[in-house]
Amino acid sequence: MTESVWPRGGWVRAFEYVKHRVRRLPDTPERIARGIWAGVFTTFTPFFGLHFLVAWIISRLMRGNLLAALLSTFFGNPLTYVPIAAISLETGHFLLGTKPRDGDKMSLAEKFGGAWHDLWHNFMAIFTPEVAHWDRLAVFYHQVFFPFMIGGIIPGIIAGTIAYYISLPVLTAYQNRRRKSLRAKLDQLRKKPGAGPTPG
Repeated sequence: MTESVWPRGGWVRAFEYVKHRVRRLPDTPERIARGIWAGVFTTFTPFFGLHFLVAWIISRLMRGNLLAALLSTFFGNPLTYVPIAAISLETGHFLLGTKPRDGDKMSLAEKFGGAWHDLWHNFMAIFTPEVAHWDRLAVFYHQVFFPFMIGGIIPGIIAGTIAYYISLPVLTAYQNRRRKSLRAKLDQLRKKPGAGPTPG
């Protein structure tokens, strides 16, 4: 549980690992960059727990690299979720012309917690005489989920596009440099004595 919040070696090391894996993916820079776009955009959606699935679907639609999309959901992590949520919610309420209910003193964490409480209670109510409750789920949907979903579209597109245009030339340069290095090693092997074709 601790490593899901703060991975062993820290987030900088984890980021370096993801960057290394993305650069070495066996695909064209354009397809990898489209996958990165899908993964970064997905982190601005409120479908927590389903980001891999959402990124996979978007990447498929864009004909991007699927593994790059999944790895790029790392953009959303405990260090970035708070500003992502704040930007998406503010944008969503602005676009919808809404705001949290007047006098509402519930924090964002309490609204998430209340929604999960209602979900679990309603699930258990299927097997018990308990009555299903929807009040906190309704508050969460109207004040968090829907504004988050609408508001995350614009900053998600912006962040995904920035990631695309940053990663594309980097990936292209890396792959070109790697090809040159492999070609140079192959040329050295061919120049070694006895490396030529054997006479028939």
